Amino acid sequence: MRDDGTLDDPYAPSSPTADTEDGTSAERTNAASRFRAYARNLSGRRRAQVALATGVVCCLGLAAVAQVRDETGAAGNPLPSSELAQRAEQQPASRGLDRAVAPTSPAAAPSAVATPVDPDTTAPAPKVASASPTDPAPVAGLDEDQMENAEAIVRTGREMGVPRRGLVIAVATAMQESNLYNVASGVLPESQDYPHQGIGWDHDSVGLFQQRSSSGWGPVGQLMDPEFATRQFLAALEQVPGWQRMRLTDAAQAVQISAYPEHYQQHEWRATRVVDAIVPAGR
Repeated sequence: MRDDGTLDDPYAPSSPTADTEDGTSAERTNAASRFRAYARNLSGRRRAQVALATGVVCCLGLAAVAQVRDETGAAGNPLPSSELAQRAEQQPASRGLDRAVAPTSPAAAPSAVATPVDPDTTAPAPKVASASPTDPAPVAGLDEDQMENAEAIVRTGREMGVPRRGLVIAVATAMQESNLYNVASGVLPESQDYPHQGIGWDHDSVGLFQQRSSSGWGPVGQLMDPEFATRQFLAALEQVPGWQRMRLTDAAQAVQISAYPEHYQQHEWRATRVVDAIVPAGR
């Protein structure tokens, strides 16, 4: 309805002025809507960019922290700047170069720095089996028991530092006195309580050298020990002046005081052969 009371014709063409005003209003509304949408879109992209930048910065920060920890070995214990610069300039080391770095923290220091091992040369070296000593076969007509007794004489003499000549004299003397058997005495039943290889009847004489306890050579039980008996004989031989320059039979007789002093000489060649078999020349 107009001001004059006339009803508006709904089919009448609209006023140009009204259309212009209505069109302008609609365009403004649309423009405002597009601007708000653009602002929202722009704000969302900026937030995404900020989040992306923040993530990148965090990653770079973590990488930097890891690098610093690797360079220092432990947080809060930085290496000198000169050493860091030197590490940065180093080229990759060759396989044979020891690249072990000493720890910077006392708590992390190992007791010993292991030498790097080339993985291509880790095959174990072949073990060289050490030759075990073997008893020589009996020589000069001896049997196993006689040869073992001769070895006991030679071994004891070498432990005492007696020259080779003394070893030959001792073996030859035992060949004459007991035929290189550890003999007990039938006169001394006590001697038979110890390991023995026969029984003799020459007074109270016992052992390899037929030494008499009653003459001061030592207790019966000890004289039945080949090692002890040998020590007693060689100790007495070394007390004989010039024994090394004597004939074998004279040196033996000076110790044994036998009724048959010349009988020792017949065993010299056999005794020499036995000693040579046990201790080869030059040893």
